[in-house]
Amino acid sequence: MKRFSVFAIALSYFAAACGGSSTTAPSATNPSFTTTLSPANEVPAIAGAEASGSGTVTVTFDTTVNAGNITAATATFNVTLSGFPPNTPINIAHIHPGAAGVNGTVLVNTGLAAGQVVLANGSGSFTRGPITMTPEVAQAIINTPENYYFNVHSTTNPGGVARGQLHRQ
Repeated sequence: MKRFSVFAIALSYFAAACGGSSTTAPSATNPSFTTTLSPANEVPAIAGAEASGSGTVTVTFDTTVNAGNITAATATFNVTLSGFPPNTPINIAHIHPGAAGVNGTVLVNTGLAAGQVVLANGSGSFTRGPITMTPEVAQAIINTPENYYFNVHSTTNPGGVARGQLHRQ
């Protein structure tokens, strides 16, 4: 019986030490988002030679979570494009806030610069990242990805040439 009492007391101290005042070790989570990119989704829709293009993007977040809150976040973008006229330059690409049919300001920029991606035969792909973003932006996109879109811009269509709303995988 004496051993049981010692065990019960030790267990009580251990349980108290693990109570609400303990800290949670940081952990990483990697949610992914995808969309199909289409010139018809741009606002206004794209007409002309570049209207035949399409593409896909997968955006993978790397977030550090501590006590249930995101404390750091990056995004990596994998973009594939096809069906564009030969030698189409893709000058910039990013995530914007905005529902389908609504344009928004740049929120997460890939850092792509003019001349870095040229679709020599009308097709190609590129990867950008990891790109740092604020924890608040990462959490907002995770919460409601459909309220955000990704698009790419060309020289002919500097306001955007192909766009799609994000969807969590």
